[in-house]
Amino acid sequence: MLFDESQLMTVKGMQTPFYYYDMNLLEATLKAASEASQKRDFHVHYAVKANFNDRVLQKIQSHGFGADCVSGNEILKSLEQGFPANKITFAGVGKSDKEIQIALEHDIFTFNVESVQELEVINELAALQGKVGNVALRINPNIDAKTHKYITTGLDENKFGIPAKDLSRAIKVLETAENLNFVGLHFHIGSQITDLNVFKNLCLKVNQWKNWFEEKGLSIKVLNVGGGLGVDYNFPDENPIVDFERYFEIFDQFLERRENQEVHFELGRALVAQSGNLVSKTLYTKSGAQKNFLILDVGMTELLRPALYQAYHKIEKLEKNPVESERIKYDIVGPICESSDAFGRNVELPEVKRGDLLVIRSAGAYGEVMASTYNLREEIRYVYSDEI
Repeated sequence: MLFDESQLMTVKGMQTPFYYYDMNLLEATLKAASEASQKRDFHVHYAVKANFNDRVLQKIQSHGFGADCVSGNEILKSLEQGFPANKITFAGVGKSDKEIQIALEHDIFTFNVESVQELEVINELAALQGKVGNVALRINPNIDAKTHKYITTGLDENKFGIPAKDLSRAIKVLETAENLNFVGLHFHIGSQITDLNVFKNLCLKVNQWKNWFEEKGLSIKVLNVGGGLGVDYNFPDENPIVDFERYFEIFDQFLERRENQEVHFELGRALVAQSGNLVSKTLYTKSGAQKNFLILDVGMTELLRPALYQAYHKIEKLEKNPVESERIKYDIVGPICESSDAFGRNVELPEVKRGDLLVIRSAGAYGEVMASTYNLREEIRYVYSDEI
């Protein structure tokens, strides 16, 4: 049960929709990830884009993780919440001059650079500040992450990373740029990856690229292998914490590294997804010619993933019916004036009535952070398990 009886009474009196964060599960997840990575001397940066709720960030920072940022404001937010600058990485295919200047001003750990032109811009802006910027080159290893096309990032045709044909030119820039310090290589092949063999393939590609750069005379301190580890959206109660031990063991076993070379990761979803759930109230029930509809007070404005790329989230009724009832198949939709505003088709539930509470599970990653006020919706609310 997500809530005990006393908590459920409190929840029933709260205004919906809202995100509910299980702080105990978050703590247990972070502990598991920390222990599995630290015993191998791996460095983990939390992907802030997954969830930048203040209390979530504070909990993550307290475990010693760094921050992986994709905007200047994410850098500032991370600093504000206590992440040290020397543990902050800055990725993104379109870093603006202003964002680069922010990162340089705060002496972050490294820029993950995605084009030759970006290298040149960072060098120019660093010179204006009298700074030297640490840079890692992001390379697309052309590995199929076996996930949705919208969250695949490591193929040759993706917009991310420096194309292989430009790497020799990137090395030439590094050789002459006085305000750049090359620290290593960066890879990120996609998100919600559940086939761990994909990461084995990544290791083999990283080994090849590492050797190529070292043959060119470049010293590599950092091997950043990105993130992408998926979670179990189908069975969140059975698998609330991913197998971090097995995940990190793959890199320990297959990634070749020399003495003093650091291995860095950028995990987001795997750290926060299962600890967040979205609680909603049923506004109306409606039957069409062949469909039963549940119309909720939560919409794509609060959880965009299903509308954006048909992502699956388990949906449950919070209260059991007093008498066991026949299970009914529902299309579960929201109130937004868009046909894509739907959370599930043919979802089998006990009979649901107006006013019943439903919960959309595993919404702690890419949920609250992607919320909007489209249709002039109210800003999303959130509560924490230790406050109810």
